[in-house]
Amino acid sequence: MHHAPVPPTIESNRAALRVGIGLRVPHYRELLTRERCTGWLEAHTENYLGDGGYDLHVLARLRETYPISLHGVGLALGSVAGYSLEHLQRVAKVVRGIEPILVSEHLCWGSGSGHAFNDLLPLPLSESALTLMCARVAQMQDVLQREVLIENISTYLHFAGDDYDEAGFLNALASRSGCGILLDVNNLYVNQCNHGGDAATQIDAIAPMHVGEIHLAGHLVTDLATIDHHGDRVANAVWTLYERALRRFGPVPTLIEWDTDIPALDVLLDEASQAAERYDAISGGSAYAA
Repeated sequence: MHHAPVPPTIESNRAALRVGIGLRVPHYRELLTRERCTGWLEAHTENYLGDGGYDLHVLARLRETYPISLHGVGLALGSVAGYSLEHLQRVAKVVRGIEPILVSEHLCWGSGSGHAFNDLLPLPLSESALTLMCARVAQMQDVLQREVLIENISTYLHFAGDDYDEAGFLNALASRSGCGILLDVNNLYVNQCNHGGDAATQIDAIAPMHVGEIHLAGHLVTDLATIDHHGDRVANAVWTLYERALRRFGPVPTLIEWDTDIPALDVLLDEASQAAERYDAISGGSAYAA
């Protein structure tokens, strides 16, 4: 079993993060000028890979006030071909500069045959995919010299002959690689809508010791599928699953994601406060939310 070194502050500080929001460009100016208004901020790593520029300047400024999490969307760890060590080194440079409290990526593939698809594409939940993911996660943790969290994704197809369900695959990946799990509760619900199964059963099957973060977001219901579009408030069914997750996993840092039709900052903070109310009621903590 591979265990990456973990900075000594991570475990002690993780419990203090509580509820945060995603950092998005329309909110830069307001976040820079107003008093601290949320527990932490999560930034998409790929937006800050350059050597300078306004985005990196803003992130460095906000780091003076907020704990920062870096959430990657471009490594495509599960790609058999097209996975980039150069990209990983660029991620490592940002991690060294920002010193985030959490670093995460996705359980997906996204490149091959010289093409990058700019999407989080589903892996077969097979032994061979697990072996590949364990090797890639171990390499990522060795390069970054820290534990990383791997997020379950929303999917719109199933592979024939899967060896695991979602929970089983995530548990095995965490156990074998030493990574943690970023549990996206909305993605579990979206997959329930699209494939059947039961999101609550998946939550109950994931080992609590592995879960290091929870994501919440809105989704879009269409005639063809339920889509994880991150463009609306959290649905009531997802709030119910979040409460179940808190009872199962304890006071896990929670993030509100909103990436399309981005609203005013106060709308996002209102969603965070709704998460905080549930967090406090179930964990007995005092979640930081406006």
